[in-house]
Amino acid sequence: METAYTTFSYVTATNAPLYRAVMLEFMRAKDRFTVHLRPEEIADVLGIDATECLPALKQLTEWGNLSADPDTGRVTSVEDFRRARFLYQLTAAGESTERALRQFDSLIGRDGVLQAAALADIRDQLRALAELAREETPDAGKVHPLLLTLVARFQGLADNAQAFVGSLQRTIELSGVETEVFLAYKDRLIQYLERFVRDLIATGSDIARLIDQIEELGVDSLLRLAAERETLDEAPLSATRTEQPDPDSLIANALDMWQERWRGVHDWFIRSATHESQSRLLRGRARTAITQLLQVVTAINERRSGRSDRAADFRQLALWFAEAPDKPDLHRLARVAFGVSPSRHLTVDATTLEARQLSPVSSNTAWADAPPLLISPRLRSTGRYDRTGPSSRIRDRSAARAMLADAVARQNRNLELIRRQLITTGPVTLGQFEQVDRDAFEYLLRLLGEALGHRRPKETVNVRSLDGSLEIRLSPAVHLDSRLVELHTERGTLRGPDHRLEIVATGGTA
Repeated sequence: METAYTTFSYVTATNAPLYRAVMLEFMRAKDRFTVHLRPEEIADVLGIDATECLPALKQLTEWGNLSADPDTGRVTSVEDFRRARFLYQLTAAGESTERALRQFDSLIGRDGVLQAAALADIRDQLRALAELAREETPDAGKVHPLLLTLVARFQGLADNAQAFVGSLQRTIELSGVETEVFLAYKDRLIQYLERFVRDLIATGSDIARLIDQIEELGVDSLLRLAAERETLDEAPLSATRTEQPDPDSLIANALDMWQERWRGVHDWFIRSATHESQSRLLRGRARTAITQLLQVVTAINERRSGRSDRAADFRQLALWFAEAPDKPDLHRLARVAFGVSPSRHLTVDATTLEARQLSPVSSNTAWADAPPLLISPRLRSTGRYDRTGPSSRIRDRSAARAMLADAVARQNRNLELIRRQLITTGPVTLGQFEQVDRDAFEYLLRLLGEALGHRRPKETVNVRSLDGSLEIRLSPAVHLDSRLVELHTERGTLRGPDHRLEIVATGGTA
């Protein structure tokens, strides 16, 4: 058995790139239904001399990847016949080796996809299988192809999802991805993930319901039909086999395989008592990826905006400390950088106030020169200082509340008087507000300022007061713009262009 794997030797050999190029050319020739190749044909395609190609072909033949047959088709003389000329072709082992390497390369380099269409196909296959399960005698010719298609589609869905999750993690970690490319790719990727999550939630629930329904109808009978149909194609006895296998054992082995496949489909969409379903885990991974992608974008934007991190700030601060010319500058830098200020405000009571009056301490006094400040251990350990003693007496605040209520009542009466003076029965000109008191005039000026600030040509402006009790409607009046108006008030005379306006009550309260 050790010699059976020598066909993989060219992958790790010293001249591996040349060997692999030769084998790939033989695979392409086989795809073109070309059986034999001559050394000069290989060299022609690879762009090298035939003398360089011959050692590689000979070595591949020794490893068992190629077979060499004498090339007698172009012999024209005895000397040509005696000269070694060979036609090379792939052996079965060499072809299997190259196909295995091709599959390996495709899996390693594949990013994978989230196949929403595969979910719909799996649902359709399960619906058809459920219809067959309802029949008294299901047709094995229909059951077996349905199960084969279901397993193939499910296998592709699971493999692609696993590959996609791996590539998604590499994308999130920005491994090998340019920043500009990632930012352009981010929006499409998030939409792609959101769409798949929606499809997985909607279609996955249908699939789980259909699986439960098929199992209730009897999935074992369907799996047995598929197993029995597979055993019909069992090959006859070979020369090395002396005993005919038992048909029942063949069916049992095939049934075990089909039950294992069905269990995989069941566990992928339906959770059990011991583990979560794979579809739910995939949905959670996709949702987490959306959050992580947004976090990466935030980090990129922060780096682009030139925002420095805390370590860089401390390094720069250390440099400033090292370059400070003298000690007073160091103290000023520390005060600005760390907010270092006297903590004498922490315990201000009658004792500390009396001490400050007797011996005041300037805030510019150095800590070493200032008198000590006694701080409670509770404040040092917990950050809170609770003075022991009886609870404070409950204060009677009824007089203060009565005073506030009286002030509010006076304010409401004043606002009601203002509203009565300003409310109009229809559109009026500004000159008609001459007979108003001082408070009402100031209220009118505020309303008029708000309305003029929102005015648009040929449009009626509706603006409410700050308390919501009045609304002013300023209408366009082109013929009034050129007419000046004078309003004589207690504070003086207001002159300006006349306007047409209407003030109405809204029902709000101050």
